[in-house]
Order: sequence, then structure tokens, then C-alpha cells
Amino acid sequence: MHEVIVAMDFSSKDEVYAFLKRLEGERPYLKIGMELFYKEGPDMVRRLKGEGYKIFLDLKLHDIPNTVYKAMKNLGALGVDITNVHAAGGIKMMEWARRGLTEGSVAGADTKLIAITQLTSTDEKTMREELLIAESLPKTVEKYALNAKAAGLDGVVCSAFEAPAVKAMGLISVTPGIRLAGDAVGDQKRVATPALARELGATHIVVGRSITGSSDPKAAYLTTVSEFLS
Repeated sequence: MHEVIVAMDFSSKDEVYAFLKRLEGERPYLKIGMELFYKEGPDMVRRLKGEGYKIFLDLKLHDIPNTVYKAMKNLGALGVDITNVHAAGGIKMMEWARRGLTEGSVAGADTKLIAITQLTSTDEKTMREELLIAESLPKTVEKYALNAKAAGLDGVVCSAFEAPAVKAMGLISVTPGIRLAGDAVGDQKRVATPALARELGATHIVVGRSITGSSDPKAAYLTTVSEFLS
């Protein structure tokens, strides 16, 4: 399955609904991240799920295993479609996240749990000089993905350029850093077009500013869908 996920990087529910109104009947898969969740809370998630939207709840949990277990147990009750943790927390933390999500999930929910490998705003210079990671970025992402698989997770967040290795592991790959041709890169380092992401084997793409910042977001959304799903 391939999916286009639109990042709801807004600060309030009013901004979210103003944006969705501009899509004129389209019902995209939505990413709710920290900015919106910390302002509006779980009620925003429940409301959008109740209206039939698929939700990727992008809260990037990273803490000791017991804390992540308890938090994920609470998030499981929301019945979202995808949620995530940081692979840097290690296999045990990811295993406990999986257990918490399973125990907390509502009946009938099939929430996918994925792990962030390296943010698409990170490059090898940052890894070497700030994080003291000596391995290459591709090897680091591959190892983190292998750890996620060992922990029983469904997939990872990575850039489109690491999607081939992730696909070979049988995991889903949720790839941010997607821009339509000609759009500004912004704070991202490893970016790709929807067509390139599909060619590289990504199963899901997350698109923010190319759609939400467009003067015609419906046209930008439909273009993205056409490029990725065709």
C-alpha cells in the first residue's frame, strides 16, 4: 500500500479546518505532530478520526522503556493508523513501546508502530561533529531499521534515499522531506520529489509545505498524489 500523508503543521484546530476546507472534498491522510497535539490535545485526534481521516500521530517518543510503555498505552486508545518512537532509544525501548501500544489499543484498531532513524534535517556532518556517530548515514539508518525490525515494529521513518534498504527488510518506509519540483528545500537536507520517492521504494510520503504552503493546496495535493501513486 502506498499513501500520501499531509503534515498538519498548524498551531490550532481552526487553522487545520481552514486548510481542509480549501481541499474541497478531498480527504487526505493527515499527520498530527507535536505543535498541533500539544496545543489541541487528544481531542483533536479523536475528532479527525471520527470524521473518517486516517491519522499518523507523530510524537516521536524517546525515553526510558517504562515511560514509553505507559505513554504508548495511552496513545493506543486513540486508534490512530500510525504512531512512532525514536529508534535511538534502543531495542528494549521499542519492544516496550510495542507492548504498550498493543495493550492500550482499542478493539479493531491496527495501529502501525514505526521508528525514526535519522531526521531528514540531519546530514553526515551533523552526525560526526555533533552526535559523534562515526558510521555513514546510510549504514546508521540501516542498523536502526534492523533494530526496529528486531523489536517487532512495522517500519521506520527515513529519507527516500534509504527506502530501498528498508524495503528489502520487509518494513514500511514513511519518508518526510518530500518537495514538488521547484519548491524550496527549507530546513531539510535529504529531499526528494514524490516520483523519486516512489521509484526508490517508499511506501508512504509525508508532504508539508509543498501542499500546505501552496496558493492552490488542492492542486498541489492532487499533483503529489498523481506523482506518487501513478
